[in-house]
Amino acid sequence: MNELERIKKSKKSDSIKRIEDGFSLIEVVIAMVVLMVVLLSVFGSFTYAVNFNAGNNSRSQALAVLQQEVEIMRSAKFTPAFSDSNLLGGVKPARVVSSADGNRFRVNITVDDDPFAAGVQADTSKTLKEITLIISLENPTPGWQTSVPATVILRRVRGN
Repeated sequence: MNELERIKKSKKSDSIKRIEDGFSLIEVVIAMVVLMVVLLSVFGSFTYAVNFNAGNNSRSQALAVLQQEVEIMRSAKFTPAFSDSNLLGGVKPARVVSSADGNRFRVNITVDDDPFAAGVQADTSKTLKEITLIISLENPTPGWQTSVPATVILRRVRGN
């Protein structure tokens, strides 16, 4: 065997050795740490998305309940001869309304017979009423659902 053949054989065995080399323990640990960080961030974003969607669902249900209450107030009679009892001035007792999926909302209604005076007035001779409706979750969970309260202010003018 000449010198050239021996060098070729030696290079061939070195390349075979290099191909058979695996990952070291340090490389495996670093790869697992990187993978764990990536997975934890993905799970964190999923948790955030679930909470965000639950809050949006509660807000949309609160708006549906608010719309129902507004329609009741808008359909009430307010004429010189007759006014519905739910349009009498003052702060109405809070009541609880359940939505279709079982969420319970607290409905607070305030009827101010003179919105230009300080405080809530109860004066049946006035021709303008300001009605404030506030809808909020009865038992909000911490997070997005605490920002569910929805408020609307209506102004009603006495009809003929």
